[in-house]
Amino acid sequence: MQLSFFLFFTPGIRKHITSMKLLFLLLCFFFSLSLAKDGKVEKGSKVKKHKPPKIKEENDVLVLTDSNFARALKDNKYLLVKFYIALSGPSQTVKEEFSIAAGSMKKDSSEIRFGQVDITQEKELGKEFKIKEFPTIKLFVDGDRKNPTDCKGVRTASAFVTWLNRRMGPSSLYINSTDQYEAFVMSDKVTVVGFFKEPENKKEHFLEAAKDIPDFPFGLISNNDIFSHAGITTNMVAVYKKDSPTNYLIPEEEIESKVDLVKLIRTYIMDVVTEYNLETQVTIFDVPVDSHILLFTSKTSQLFGTIYENFESAALEFRGKLVFILVDTDESRNGRIFEYFRITEVDTPAVRILNLTTDVKYRMPADEVSFENLRRFCRSYLDGKAKPKKESEEIPKDWDKNPVKLLVGKNFNHVAFNKTTNTFIMFYAPWSQECKDLFPIWEELGMTYQNHKNVTIAKIDCAANDIQLMVLDRYPYFRFFPAGSSTQSIRYTGERTLSAFKEYLEYELESRNTEKEDKETSATRNTENEEKDDEKTAKEEL
Repeated sequence: MQLSFFLFFTPGIRKHITSMKLLFLLLCFFFSLSLAKDGKVEKGSKVKKHKPPKIKEENDVLVLTDSNFARALKDNKYLLVKFYIALSGPSQTVKEEFSIAAGSMKKDSSEIRFGQVDITQEKELGKEFKIKEFPTIKLFVDGDRKNPTDCKGVRTASAFVTWLNRRMGPSSLYINSTDQYEAFVMSDKVTVVGFFKEPENKKEHFLEAAKDIPDFPFGLISNNDIFSHAGITTNMVAVYKKDSPTNYLIPEEEIESKVDLVKLIRTYIMDVVTEYNLETQVTIFDVPVDSHILLFTSKTSQLFGTIYENFESAALEFRGKLVFILVDTDESRNGRIFEYFRITEVDTPAVRILNLTTDVKYRMPADEVSFENLRRFCRSYLDGKAKPKKESEEIPKDWDKNPVKLLVGKNFNHVAFNKTTNTFIMFYAPWSQECKDLFPIWEELGMTYQNHKNVTIAKIDCAANDIQLMVLDRYPYFRFFPAGSSTQSIRYTGERTLSAFKEYLEYELESRNTEKEDKETSATRNTENEEKDDEKTAKEEL
């Protein structure tokens, strides 16, 4: 076609066109030479490559953002990341220990780095990793963004270091002599020893369990002489406590999985009955047993010796199924837990069971704290026959007329676990001055959102209404209940100011909207795919 079009012109015109094409080709040739000369790299010179800015650090901890997170994963084989809210009390508690551990690991190993993500600033990362508790700590290995390992129950710098080291190297010390064994079991207040000759899978459960309990040293023995020296005749795990004459033995028949073994070890590390105080109020919740039974009594009472003996006997029988806790009613610092269970001096001695999973409380249906009553109560609960304790005020006629809705036990679930409304609730005690001081701020928050179609601001008197929630914070405390959930509640731990409440609420609302949009997009795609499949099937049938 092009040749035919060219032949259409006269010979003179064709000659002119040929000359113009030749001139154009020559110009292109010389222009290319010029570019080659200008682009030539002189001998000995180096081509400069653009380097991304160095990731900012705070006390040896990388400050991670949405823009540098992927690079941090790529540059570091092991990256332990703390997702936090700056104003959160628990986040502040962990902050210093996390930084100390970061400095220690940075000095000892170039492969391990610590990072932190402020969720209030980096909301997209919070959504991606589904961060609901603060702080949440995750370990990323070899840049794998999809499968991080949760770091739970670790709070001290030394525990962070041990937790990491047990994931990079041996999680347990291999003990090869009786002298080494004796030295090991006396090396700490609690030591855990695995006696395993075979099978291998039981030993693997032990080694994996050691990774999740960084608080204490773990040792592994397969030597026959040490078995005989320790009086061990078969495969088992032993928990040694330096200040106790009793050693706790876990036979291999009870070791069905790593999870089972962690649960048993955590149980035996604790005392048979653990007294609730400032030191143990955190470690109690490290035991992976979701049912706690609490005895509220005065340690100076004349009946204390008998009551405690009965409680301890029941604890020995139901160990591993329930965590037995003593709460001294003479200790004023235990006020928060008295408020939560609504225990007064008139009620004591009193026994309650708390299920941490369902947040439901149970009251022992007997006044006398005898061994038989305790045994009957425990069995009834474990068999699912115990009735939960519930109390409520009557619903006020004008409960929903004001910007802040008034809740009681009878209407709490209907409002909090609503299908279409996100609810932010203040739990208060009427005698608390701190609660009284916050009422005006909470009213302002209610007025701010009173015309928002899917937000409810509410409050409830916890002294008069028994709400089935596991909250051991000092009054007032706050929880966000997302729309559409029948069980979920999110603890608020930020500042108690109007601006902080609004910022938190907007963050939660934005997160819910994004999740809803993602689900709708996924549903639309599925519908489109189904329609295409139907069309294809119809065509094939034709």
